[in-house]
Amino acid sequence: MKLIIQIPCYNEAETLDVTIHDLPRHIDGIDEIEYLIINDGSTDRTVERAKELGVHHIVSFVHNRGLAKGFMAGIDACLRLGADIIVNTDADNQYAGADIEKLVRPLLEGKATMVIGNRRTDSIEHFSPLKKKLQKLGSGVVRKASGTDVVDTTSGFRSYTREAALRLNVLSDYTYTLETIITAGADRTKIMSVDINTNPELRKSRLFKSMWGYIKRSSGTIIRNYVMRKPLKTFLGIAAVFVLAALVLAVRFIVYACLGEGGGHIQSLVLMAVLAIVGFQIGIFGLVADAISGCRKVMDETLFHVKRIEYNNTNSNYSNYNLCSYTKEEINKK
Repeated sequence: MKLIIQIPCYNEAETLDVTIHDLPRHIDGIDEIEYLIINDGSTDRTVERAKELGVHHIVSFVHNRGLAKGFMAGIDACLRLGADIIVNTDADNQYAGADIEKLVRPLLEGKATMVIGNRRTDSIEHFSPLKKKLQKLGSGVVRKASGTDVVDTTSGFRSYTREAALRLNVLSDYTYTLETIITAGADRTKIMSVDINTNPELRKSRLFKSMWGYIKRSSGTIIRNYVMRKPLKTFLGIAAVFVLAALVLAVRFIVYACLGEGGGHIQSLVLMAVLAIVGFQIGIFGLVADAISGCRKVMDETLFHVKRIEYNNTNSNYSNYNLCSYTKEEINKK
């Protein structure tokens, strides 16, 4: 059983030491533990420091491509390297390395295929009261949209079985945390949350420049993925509002017509027709979107089988990313 711990990095030379030294060297039930960093276009000594610390594998982007792209590049590399379990953590040592065993244990016991660490945000001292409330609100919205019971939906401290990782497809260029949960919920992936500990803040978050900017982009991600996964329900719900408004106007016009005053309310009849037509068109859009969604499910399943064949080929090479790997002997020399 092989575990690879992947760490997305962008100019993390100063915090990488603490993060790497905090990672576990042995976990019962795991035969091999390897570390992999995704260098997302760092301009400092992140790569050099990773080599000095004995990191087994390094995936590098020439330019910064963002957290979502880095996460998926790491997943791709871990699968090609034969990982049975993949753990994702942050380079700023936000999460306690000792808790990686908590993420791995449910996978080893077959209780889940995806485990997400619950930071218990109420207890994090450097989170402002507003941030704590927004985290709770956002997690509640994602739980509703995904049909899961994940407590801390924005936590990047998570683990995947090989099969669950093979099914990951992230379209967002911003972050993977919300999209992967909504997708997993739609695919009925077995997800579990476990309580984990966090470390004192070493640096400010770089994911967003402002709280409201993060809310705007996260809201867009949630809406987009919910509509993609449940288009018929979404469009028919919107269409129902227009049709209901048209029915109300129709009843109103009929009442006035029965009273002999219909001639003075022709405008209601016109508005009713417009609303009914719009509602009907939105309903048609829903049917078309549902057909497209069905095609995507078939494509996702096809892609899953293609990836399984490709990643199980030990002769796979890294044509998309610059990957450096080190043997145990080379690491021991460092």
